[in-house]
Amino acid sequence: MELRGIWLTNVDSKILHSRDKIAEAMNFLVETGFNIVFPVVWNKAFTLYPSQLMGTTFGLEIDPLYKSRDPLAEVITEAQKVGIKVIPWFEYGFVSSYKQNGGWLLSQKPEWIARDCKGNLLVKNGFEWMNALDEEVQNFLIDLVLEVVRNYDIDGIQGDDRMPAFPSEGGYDEKTIGRYRQQFSCYPPQNHKHHKWLQWRADILTDFLARLYKEVKAVKPNILVSMAPSFYKWGFNEYLQDYPTWINKEVVDIIHPQLYRRDFSSYKSLVEKLVKQKFIAPHLNKVFPGILIKVGSYCISVDYLLEAIALNRSLGINGEVLFFYEGLRENNDALAKALRKYVYF
Repeated sequence: MELRGIWLTNVDSKILHSRDKIAEAMNFLVETGFNIVFPVVWNKAFTLYPSQLMGTTFGLEIDPLYKSRDPLAEVITEAQKVGIKVIPWFEYGFVSSYKQNGGWLLSQKPEWIARDCKGNLLVKNGFEWMNALDEEVQNFLIDLVLEVVRNYDIDGIQGDDRMPAFPSEGGYDEKTIGRYRQQFSCYPPQNHKHHKWLQWRADILTDFLARLYKEVKAVKPNILVSMAPSFYKWGFNEYLQDYPTWINKEVVDIIHPQLYRRDFSSYKSLVEKLVKQKFIAPHLNKVFPGILIKVGSYCISVDYLLEAIALNRSLGINGEVLFFYEGLRENNDALAKALRKYVYF
């Protein structure tokens, strides 16, 4: 069976603003041929469900926008009515804020701050980061995921290019430096892309994922651990995401490399590279690329989307996940109508 997935976000999208909108979207998606949704549950340092962990740790149980509601529970109920599977997506991962100097999260937990080689708060593309290499921070993220696993009838959980992930400019906090010195009797290289230093930190993130995988499976053995990392090897060099090792160590069930390109020929070259990667070939049944259908004012053309899906099938890739829902509704539902008519019938 094909995996036909879509991400549901709370940015540039009103789908999660009311139960009625969620119900309407689920009906629309099932009519279009989708069978799995990835709703955001952790974004802007808030949860989109009432979280006891967030309440006790930070004093705010849910994003104030959704107070007195539980968007995750609503998505699950409405999706199950129409037979769509639900895999909650922890979009923010190890990020604390965007252009807010660490935001409210790090103001309450300054010991969780990630540092660059100058000792400053770690910032990349405007996003400010918690220290993903710190065990206490890792435990917080694992507890957040397990809270959802225990309390909701879900089909899986998902991390992305922020979990497990960490900008390679980071790791220069005292704790991490001390750990590195203990192991190698020297300071970490100032060159943050020194191979040994990259690999050492990437291995810490792989160990985190292995622990997350084990703990999720201990609670619910049958749910999927899904990851949507940046494309390898760029994602390794920039965000320490070593997904060949994740696949080889079997600490991920399905993987959705973000092949976010705005023209078909760029997508084609990435997906062809992907299937040729020697660690992917024997595990192609776990791989379902992420395709960008909308961001800002950009919206994918019908032809490009249909060509991309046809290419996936011709290469033995049995599905994809589209980013994100609102793209289907642009131009009078043009993409959804094409999917319904030509590929997802």
